[in-house]
Amino acid sequence: MGGTGGVTTQNLAAAGHDLSLWGLFLQADWVVKLVMIGLLLASIWVWAIVFEKWNTMRRVNRAADAFEDKFWSGGSLEDLYRSEGERPTHPMAAVFGAGMREWQRAADLGMTGALALTGMKDRAERAMNVAIGRELDGLEKWMTFLASVGSVGPFIGLFGTVWGIMNSFSAIAGMNNTNLAVVAPGIAEALFATAIGLVAAIPAVLAYNKINTDLARFTGRLEGFAAEFGAILSRQADEAPVPQPRQPAQV
Repeated sequence: MGGTGGVTTQNLAAAGHDLSLWGLFLQADWVVKLVMIGLLLASIWVWAIVFEKWNTMRRVNRAADAFEDKFWSGGSLEDLYRSEGERPTHPMAAVFGAGMREWQRAADLGMTGALALTGMKDRAERAMNVAIGRELDGLEKWMTFLASVGSVGPFIGLFGTVWGIMNSFSAIAGMNNTNLAVVAPGIAEALFATAIGLVAAIPAVLAYNKINTDLARFTGRLEGFAAEFGAILSRQADEAPVPQPRQPAQV
């Protein structure tokens, strides 16, 4: 199309501006460059967290499946505790180990009777709840970072854009030239910061929602297992023999 009706990318590049992504980065102001570099590093770290959490959740769910098969197989709980509960390698084994450890203290101390075992059962349930919280703290590591990148990333990119546009307009005012070939490169450099902010924020938000849902589901699974194990301990406490009163000493 002839005349001055349109200005293409080739026209702008011919005017001495590199409109490739790398060229936009190199030509940007140093503040905008810092914003871009920070957002790129945040984006890389987001993806590293995503892959780490994906592997972790897959591993703990598989381990929980295998552990529950052993738990409900009808074998000895003492044997299961010695094989997996004493040195747990996954959250469900840690929860089981915490409860079983408190329960075995009753046997080690020679405690008998329904009242003593009921108190020990309550302590075992509290120990399992503490173990659940401790294991979830480990699984939730870096979730705050994902949430922060997802919420703040676009605003950081917007800050870079605003800064870049301010510099572009200052340069335009100094040149007294509003030709599109002069205006467009500076604005493109500025908008590039917002684009990088969105590239970092969108995966972070999606990953946070997905991982948070998986964690909530796994939390319910741990709590359900703790409740079932607590019911087993409660039945054992109910079936424990009641201690008989001592025969008074003969005078």
